[in-house]
Amino acid sequence: MILETNRLVIRPVGESDEKSFVLMAADGSLNDIGFDRDCGEWMGEWIREAKELAKTDDPLAEYLAYTVVLKESGEAIGSVGCSYYDDLDKVGVTYFIGARHRGGGYAAEAVKAYAEYFLSHYGIPELIATVREDNTASWRTVEKAGFALVEKRLYKDINDSKEEMYRFYARN
Repeated sequence: MILETNRLVIRPVGESDEKSFVLMAADGSLNDIGFDRDCGEWMGEWIREAKELAKTDDPLAEYLAYTVVLKESGEAIGSVGCSYYDDLDKVGVTYFIGARHRGGGYAAEAVKAYAEYFLSHYGIPELIATVREDNTASWRTVEKAGFALVEKRLYKDINDSKEEMYRFYARN
């Protein structure tokens, strides 16, 4: 799968992304998604796993991850994809943009493009987003990408140590 927007290319994750992803996580800003400062120890394995999952192209399996690249320079700046939530029996969008490139609308552009692809490609009628209430930038991102707020409630995501207030979004 390769998607293009005005400014971005969304392509399969590759070995060449390892260094970029590790550098993006070095500042600690990706801890919430599980890419901690020590991710260099396991990033290669994660990339190999992501490549294998992409071959199955099954969003209900576990997750699908793709690299977000600046079209003009070819620089990897983040990731977008989806993850299956066993506890919710739904597929949710996943994404991150490295701190150097935040605030430029890249996340919303990537999420919107991926959501459109997902909904037209898989025959699954809904893609959700779960966003912690205190992560204003992230919930604004999914709103800009066309997701609608469905509810707010306490929830414990996979990387949370305790229940937190979350916003639940859906896009059909």
